[in-house]
Amino acid sequence: MRKKKKFVIGGFIVIIAIAYLTFMGFSNQSSANYTVSQLLEQRSSVHGDTVRVNGHVALGSLMQEDVGRTLRFTITDGEASLSVFYQGVVPDTFKVGNDVVIKGYLDSVGIFQAHTLMPKCPTRYVVAE
Repeated sequence: MRKKKKFVIGGFIVIIAIAYLTFMGFSNQSSANYTVSQLLEQRSSVHGDTVRVNGHVALGSLMQEDVGRTLRFTITDGEASLSVFYQGVVPDTFKVGNDVVIKGYLDSVGIFQAHTLMPKCPTRYVVAE
């Protein structure tokens, strides 16, 4: 009887742990995906929330500092523009004029504070002729 009770309690703890880890995994991955225009339209409702934004790195907008690996640039979707601040390692495929997905939050002054920078490289996925 005592062995059965330990088994049930142990199984219950394992189930709770799996449920918790699953919930945390989904909550960390779930963030809304916006274009620049959509984000700016919903500025007040997403302020401070972690979101993903798709855009095109605007020509002439890139300012990179070697010290502290700080990057400032503007992304656009053709209709609206958004200033972005990113601090961290810049991927090799990040280039002005390319599409990019950034993950972070919109601060109180309207600058997007990115903590993840995911450049898109469409030429890598085009079928060779």
